[in-house]
Amino acid sequence: MNDTPKAIQELFHHLLMQRSGEERLKMGCEMFSTSRAIIRSSLADQGLSESEMAVQIFLRTYRSDFSPEVLAKIVERVRTYWENRRHSELRNITNPG
Repeated sequence: MNDTPKAIQELFHHLLMQRSGEERLKMGCEMFSTSRAIIRSSLADQGLSESEMAVQIFLRTYRSDFSPEVLAKIVERVRTYWENRRHSELRNITNPG
């Protein structure tokens, strides 16, 4: 949906382009971080593991960008990453140094 008048879109674009590339990049990164924080907050009371939290954040952010087949492969990789990380942390706890 786009209900913003064309003149307002053009004004916004003009104002945005007056900023440096660095400022625009920083704005984009801040918006992305804020959106992830909002997603994380909305999932906080579900008792998800870090692995499942990462999966849900990924799915809410990128679900419409990939086919179901590709999504399934990425989700599997995310879970494997977190499982390997957990095992590595446990090894470091039981075998320090």
